[in-house]
Amino acid sequence: MKRFITTLMMTLMLAAMVPTMSTAASAQTRRYYTTSSRTAVYTKRPNVYRRHRKAFNVGIGTGIGMLVGGLLGGGKGVVIGGLAGAGGGALFTHKQRPKNYVRYYRRY
Repeated sequence: MKRFITTLMMTLMLAAMVPTMSTAASAQTRRYYTTSSRTAVYTKRPNVYRRHRKAFNVGIGTGIGMLVGGLLGGGKGVVIGGLAGAGGGALFTHKQRPKNYVRYYRRY
């Protein structure tokens, strides 16, 4: 009986919190207004990959290097492959083109 009451209370709490967890589309866009002209600049927030691109690329490179190193060299190969993969991921990120925010201009 105690488990049933606890489960029921947790379900009701979750059901009460779901409507408050949704975010509006306006939270993803920032507006800047210029004083010289009546222009509004809308800047969209970049996605997770664009915000943490270097960490993603280094992490993926490390994982691939560890996988290949483990298959080829065992335990010691995992460490060497991980270091080589991290270096390759960092080099790939450094040579990658920079990505800029998307901006929309509207004149009022």
